[in-house]
Amino acid sequence: MSSRKSRRDFLKTAAAAGLAVWVSNGSQAQTSTSPNEQLGFGCIGVGGKGDSDTSDAARFGKVVAICDVDDNTLAKAALKYPNARKFNDYRKMLETMNKDIDAVTVSIPDHNHAPAAAMAMRMGKHCFCQKPLAHSVSEIRRLGEIALEMKVATEMGNQGTADNSMRKNAALVRAGAIGTPLEVHVWTNRPIWPQGIPRPASAPVPPTLHWALWLGPAPNRPFAPGYHPFAWRGFWDFGTGALGDMGCHTVNLPFMALDLRNPVTMRAESSADNRESYPKSSVIHYQFAATDTRPPVTMTWYDGGNLPPQDLLPGQKYSDSGSLIIGEKGKLYTPGDYGGGGTFIGGTGMTDVAFDESPGHWEEFIRAIKGGKPATSNFPYYAGPLAETVVLGNLAVWAAGRMVGWDAANMRAHNAPDANHIIRPQLHHGYRV
Repeated sequence: MSSRKSRRDFLKTAAAAGLAVWVSNGSQAQTSTSPNEQLGFGCIGVGGKGDSDTSDAARFGKVVAICDVDDNTLAKAALKYPNARKFNDYRKMLETMNKDIDAVTVSIPDHNHAPAAAMAMRMGKHCFCQKPLAHSVSEIRRLGEIALEMKVATEMGNQGTADNSMRKNAALVRAGAIGTPLEVHVWTNRPIWPQGIPRPASAPVPPTLHWALWLGPAPNRPFAPGYHPFAWRGFWDFGTGALGDMGCHTVNLPFMALDLRNPVTMRAESSADNRESYPKSSVIHYQFAATDTRPPVTMTWYDGGNLPPQDLLPGQKYSDSGSLIIGEKGKLYTPGDYGGGGTFIGGTGMTDVAFDESPGHWEEFIRAIKGGKPATSNFPYYAGPLAETVVLGNLAVWAAGRMVGWDAANMRAHNAPDANHIIRPQLHHGYRV
């Protein structure tokens, strides 16, 4: 049976049974093959978020290899992990350390996620990859398929998925605490980096940066200050903008509560888009078809200082980021990025509900590696569909005000033929997914 067919059949069965959207793959992950039963981790990207991801890996195993395209970042990490072998190219790391690596962390710019994660999983490595999983829908979809094919444990780095307060909120909404759901609003304080700017002027490559490896599968361009190590998020070729940066966090609660996968239409209202960097601000409207457990719903995303209409939350000031789920009987307002806490406004007064508690985000990943229950935010059945929904908003941004219809089964956009490269980007320099 093909992976595409098995995934489709699974989702149909899950929907018919009314299962929670984070229901996981029934196949068991491969267990560690290390002789001493200590997991060996290869960490791809060890600066920024990669620093904390590597620290998490070290809590549960041994960091045997570290990789970064910046020699300064690599040297700093080597002080923490003096016994780990150092690499600039993750391909060489995986080839050289194949027998010693059981799992990888992928904490590098978005455009490099899919080639790195795909190579590791094809070699049988379990994979922890930062959000938004990949740079495009086709890459996200393929990572889920490879995870199924190779039967490896996977998890995306949206740690709020393990927040039991968020899980309880989602369960209450599903159980009817706000009545029939009608609409969702999600907003962020991003971007906190430059967007809506032209391509910066080229400059000499810093002697410690391996620029060709940083570019990876992206088209050639000269180095310029403002790409590395952080502001790459604002450029179409490298990042996924404000939406990609925070959507897998802030959309997580409504996604879990209402199964917001496979939108049928998207439309964006944005400031000027020069096709080089993402607009400074956007409002993106999604429509989702009815499921067996809810009617059609809408979701609106706001960034760049935009906020939902104030009359949706009378008497309160919106937080810098958060979500608002509106039902026929009440609302759930959760300030912040992760969907925990928050306030039920009106509603049925329901406060008790059963839900699957998490032992912790990384604990779920390690449990899956050792043959236990898959992590909630596994690639095929949760992280992938969530990340697809998120990055599809950027397809609407590119379409510049047009209503884009989405054919999820065939990964085809209606009314936006010029945006196919957003769905299926061309990979350069021999990289593949």
